[in-house]
Amino acid sequence: MNDYFCSNCRRLALAAAALLLPALAAAQAASIPLVGVPDFARITRTYGPAVVNISVSGMRTVSAGNDDEEDGDGAGADPSADEMRSFLRRFQQQFGGKGATMQVPVSGLGSGFIVSEEGLILTSAHVVAHADEVIVKLTDRREFRAKVLGADRRTDIAVLKIDAGRLPIVAIGNPEELAVGEWVVAIGSPFGFDNSVSVGVVSAKGRALQEGSAVPFIQTDAAVNPGNSGGPLFNSRGEVVGINSQIYSRSGGYQGLSFAIPIDLAQSVARQIVSTGRVSHGLMGVAVQELNQALADAFKLPKPVGALVYDVMPGGAGAAAGLRPGDVILQVDKRPIVSSAELPALVAMAAPGRRLDIEIWRDGARQRIAATLGDSSKPVREPPPPAPPKPAPGQLGLGLRTLEPSELRLLGLGMGLVVEGVSGPAQEAGVQPGDIIVAVNGKPAGEVEQLRAAVAGAAKSVALLIQREGQRTFVPVAVP
Repeated sequence: MNDYFCSNCRRLALAAAALLLPALAAAQAASIPLVGVPDFARITRTYGPAVVNISVSGMRTVSAGNDDEEDGDGAGADPSADEMRSFLRRFQQQFGGKGATMQVPVSGLGSGFIVSEEGLILTSAHVVAHADEVIVKLTDRREFRAKVLGADRRTDIAVLKIDAGRLPIVAIGNPEELAVGEWVVAIGSPFGFDNSVSVGVVSAKGRALQEGSAVPFIQTDAAVNPGNSGGPLFNSRGEVVGINSQIYSRSGGYQGLSFAIPIDLAQSVARQIVSTGRVSHGLMGVAVQELNQALADAFKLPKPVGALVYDVMPGGAGAAAGLRPGDVILQVDKRPIVSSAELPALVAMAAPGRRLDIEIWRDGARQRIAATLGDSSKPVREPPPPAPPKPAPGQLGLGLRTLEPSELRLLGLGMGLVVEGVSGPAQEAGVQPGDIIVAVNGKPAGEVEQLRAAVAGAAKSVALLIQREGQRTFVPVAVP
């Protein structure tokens, strides 16, 4: 009897499992259908002839202290500049004096690609920096002396011209349609090896490699090395979507982090160079930083997205539009700003004088304003350094003093509090003695009581707008 019962139980269990399995399978995420690998050989065969090798030579002035000068691409670079700089340092140490300089020859290699049958070539500006002579070599081994029509260091784009006709050209794609994970192909001359092909995938889009960068870089894992700079990045359809520009490396060679300038930005710059010989970028006149969760909480923002304004240049487009520190820019012309890095690049691509419709977050609500862009070629204010500190303890771990009128004039401020002592939550957040607190949660701070009131009304944290050594940034401080 028991055996019969157990046997029935097993049969029922198996039947139930058979009924449940299809339901469980249906609940799983749908698998992605397999697609074929792009025809890399066809892309190379069709568009490889439009990729060129660029060699440059020239003279540049070196001094004992200019290690950080831009030297162009490192592939095959002449070491004489470094050797001469070392000599000048030893000369200064032995015989004294300063400002010793000398002209030395420089040379380098890079890549480029032909965009018109009449000989227009795009490349990176740093490839042709300091160049007195630029030689372009085609895949059919012909060589041409190239003229540099113009270069824009801010976006690292240069346009060259060679006297030739009926040249092979590339097809131009749309980097906006490029998807993370999509195949890409890089063709160039790494270390001088002409028309070398490497493949990879798009790792990320909209990368900013430095604060205020005008370029939303395309990050890939395609092998790119010195000498690839200026060469094209193709999508899986054989269209150019970027210009290989930089690598992130601790060894000087490829380590899986390569960065390309979107081709739509490069074309915008190139059109200006060809038509006017110069490049103008839009300027909003604001400095922005990334939002984290603590700053979002301080400003009562639902999630940490957008560009947090921490400084507004007097007389600039942002000031004229009414932007102020503490505003969070959420959209520009209905385009969402997710990361602060997106804003400088978007503004730089717009022409001076263009009117932008901007959505901001202010005082816990969305607002709309309009800004007419200025020209980046005009100078902007550089605030002077803060006054020296005096130590003392206080609220939130802050010892504060209201700035005197003379100090405010020196700093170019209307109001502010100087940090004379720091401990506790403020010290943990990175606030330092000598910092100037300009605003709290976006509201100007001229009195200690204003800070205390903001802390009393905060649930988790307050956002202090700090000025330090002429630079501003918002710092979130947890409320105990």
